[in-house]
Amino acid sequence: MKGSLDYAKTREKQQKRKMITKAITYVFLGIWAIVVLFPFYWMLLSSFKSYGDYNAETVPQFITLNPTVENYIIAFTSVPLLDYFLNTLIFTVATTAIMMIVIIPAAFAFSRMNFRGKNTLFVLFLSLMMIPNELVIITNFVTITEFGLRNTFTGLILPSVTSVFYIYLLKENFAQIPDELYYAAKVDGTGDFKYMMNVMVPICKPTIVTITILKVIECWNSYVWPRLITDDEDYFLVSNGIQQIRENGFGRENIPAMMAAVVVISVPLIILFLVFRKKIMAGVARGGTKG
Repeated sequence: MKGSLDYAKTREKQQKRKMITKAITYVFLGIWAIVVLFPFYWMLLSSFKSYGDYNAETVPQFITLNPTVENYIIAFTSVPLLDYFLNTLIFTVATTAIMMIVIIPAAFAFSRMNFRGKNTLFVLFLSLMMIPNELVIITNFVTITEFGLRNTFTGLILPSVTSVFYIYLLKENFAQIPDELYYAAKVDGTGDFKYMMNVMVPICKPTIVTITILKVIECWNSYVWPRLITDDEDYFLVSNGIQQIRENGFGRENIPAMMAAVVVISVPLIILFLVFRKKIMAGVARGGTKG
């Protein structure tokens, strides 16, 4: 009887300890969520404040009683923001599509095909990740300039159509597929390309979707290379357009309108992440699992 009471008390203490630990964890996560999300809230709030109300605030106001969409009208009418969107869409779709055409066969070759010097070549290929990005940008800039591709979509797209990291990530996923499937397919007379497209790509679809989404986000946020290779507004991406607005447009004076432009540019990526967040996490988790 006494043993049962002692066990019940111990069990109760453990449950209380777990509840306290869980409560502290949730409080900490809640505070951290507020810290992370507050800049987005402030950006959105500022975009709905009028220019007069924003400048009249001596103490920051965390709500607005007179929201307005005037800032969004200014963002679209004062600068060619829609053109920036179209340029970014072309750049993002073309770069991502070409990159997938490049990295999938490369990952397949390193993971499944046997040829002399494969491991050495792959090690050398991975060593490219050790080269500072600044050196790569300088080399790419010289090359693109010498070929006369500045201020063209070709010049924007070409340096971004491959990624050592994405090839490595996809290669590790392909390597997890049992060899027996490959040998069985070869017995049935299936070619390497057909096996890659009909077997390996569908099995590794979560990782491929993850890579695609990450590349889209990378292209959408691209700033340094487009800023370096283009000085013609006809080829500005949204990131460069925002910088142009801040430097030479209304961004220096009309902060609410500037925030409206930033909101418009940020919304597609936020929606993309929210829609595919589970696939992103599943793909990353699969990429980090071996065997």
